[in-house]
Amino acid sequence: MLLQIGHVEALFRYPVKSMAGERLETADLGWHGIEGDRRLALRRIEDRGGFPVLSASRLPELLRFVPERAPGADANDLPTHVRTPEGKRLPVFGEELAAEIGRRHGAPVQMLQWKHGVFDEGSVSVVVSETVREVGRLAGRSLDVRCFRPNVLLRLSQPVPFQEDEWVGSVLTFGDGADAPAIHVTLRDVRCSMLSLDPDSAVAAPEVLQAVVRERQNQAGIYGTVTRIGRLEVGLPVFLRAPAQSLERR
Repeated sequence: MLLQIGHVEALFRYPVKSMAGERLETADLGWHGIEGDRRLALRRIEDRGGFPVLSASRLPELLRFVPERAPGADANDLPTHVRTPEGKRLPVFGEELAAEIGRRHGAPVQMLQWKHGVFDEGSVSVVVSETVREVGRLAGRSLDVRCFRPNVLLRLSQPVPFQEDEWVGSVLTFGDGADAPAIHVTLRDVRCSMLSLDPDSAVAAPEVLQAVVRERQNQAGIYGTVTRIGRLEVGLPVFLRAPAQSLERR
């Protein structure tokens, strides 16, 4: 049984992992998340670990680099340039950009294209607006939803913060058609220091992550995997289908 729980309030995409994102009115949801999301990322050349990707948790200034597409490019096209915090526009695969970021990081990096994207845990991240506000209240400050780096921001019909914790194992459907896109909610989002970074200035407010660690075991929001592809739009109704065992218990 499908239960309508709210609607899509906002959509976001991050063409280069940990760089500035973009707010969307519509987005194509493919098998590997929103098309164009995190398809580019910087590799730490000298790192031999299992995940050598440079993120803003290591270099907060990455948030101030803005990916840009060529004029007239399709919305799903990858960026061709990156605008630095100082306003210089550099080719995304150029040596100058890699050198600039490597200088700030203190070690060489290389921009790479990743066929299916680079994700921490799941290909689609979701948070509800009530959770964003509650984390801000717990931290004693007003928060920008972009601190959470979601793909989908939901507005609930019954505003309860952290309600998404209960959706693990369920399916979220965006829209009411038979072919509406959908995701299977796989796990809760374990937060890192990026949650405390201002998305425009990259200045840290440690009390934000501290509040989530203290009150929510360091979890806020959810991850999902795509079960049906399609078009996402701001304003679409969102439906929840709980696991069969949950329905049986009721």
